Amino acid sequence: MIVYNHEKEGTLKKSLSRAMTEKKQTSQYQLKSFDKGKLIKELGKEKLISLIKQMLLTRNFEIRAESAYQQGNIGGFFHAYIGQEAIQTACVDVFGVNNWWSVSYRCHAMALLLGATPNEIMAELFGRANGNAQGRGGSMHLFTERMLGGFGIVAGQVPIAIGAALSLKVLKKDDEFSFCFLGDGAVAQGIFFESVNIATLWDLPCIFVVENNQWGMGTAVNRAIALNPIGESVAKAFNIDGYVIDGMDVLSSHYSFQKIKEKALKDRKPIIIEAFTERFRGHSISDPALYRSKESLKGIMQNDSILNLKNDLIGAGMLDEEGFKALEKETRDLAMESIKFAEQSPWPDPIVLEEGVLEEE
Repeated sequence: MIVYNHEKEGTLKKSLSRAMTEKKQTSQYQLKSFDKGKLIKELGKEKLISLIKQMLLTRNFEIRAESAYQQGNIGGFFHAYIGQEAIQTACVDVFGVNNWWSVSYRCHAMALLLGATPNEIMAELFGRANGNAQGRGGSMHLFTERMLGGFGIVAGQVPIAIGAALSLKVLKKDDEFSFCFLGDGAVAQGIFFESVNIATLWDLPCIFVVENNQWGMGTAVNRAIALNPIGESVAKAFNIDGYVIDGMDVLSSHYSFQKIKEKALKDRKPIIIEAFTERFRGHSISDPALYRSKESLKGIMQNDSILNLKNDLIGAGMLDEEGFKALEKETRDLAMESIKFAEQSPWPDPIVLEEGVLEEE
């Protein structure tokens, strides 16, 4: 029989809170070492300039979209990918567009990487008829021919991803994969483990990328997820391959994805990847992120993946400050043009509201 002592309740809560706050990530995450100079030479100037340009386009697009939101031109939810650009940029470049891609509600970057234009995405955010989803989906529900959508439900994309992986296996598409990008907070959902279990049982070519940005909404990962490390723990539990990558360094991520691709093509089995990263914004645009100090955020932003790549390219003699400013201006202008396009785009006609809705007879 358990006797509950009400007199100790306050002390217990304080002790538990303090213990959870002071809990540290103690596991040793082993990142693969690589020769950065050698990789820079292998990728070449044209490829590397393309990578930094893609990252800058995502960054500038979201900055301008945030401003439009704050001016009341965008409604609903808005989750920025700012700070995390290196991961998906490197992954899409290594594996190529011709795969299936499922992501969370933080989906602007992936849509841009897979060919959606800044104009159509911004028009979608503005709720206009010529938007990516005809103004019906908004920020969290973008699509491309190979992107199965952004999902507003936490971990809602995970079973979709293994369904896509099953289709690849049945159709014998032996050079394609189904990618599932999810946040660290989504790991706590039961559907994640159910899906990894099915993917493992059926040997499905599904690559799960857990983008661990340290926060599930406003809760620190070590206060919400018991697994430490996340990716390697899940991989060990299901006896599949698990990897850890540096999501704040696009070159390190690129190198890691190259090695993972070699193994994935050979085995055609599920893989778990944990990408360490940091978001520079709150969970969404309505989150002031007061759980992080200004000093902490300032330190985090000094490890900006875009600036890291910029410095690497300058060091390699492939870029200079003027060249970087030109890329910055080019991508900023594209973002500004998308704002003008969205503002001038037509509103949907209410008469079409029920089009595309399945009705049972």
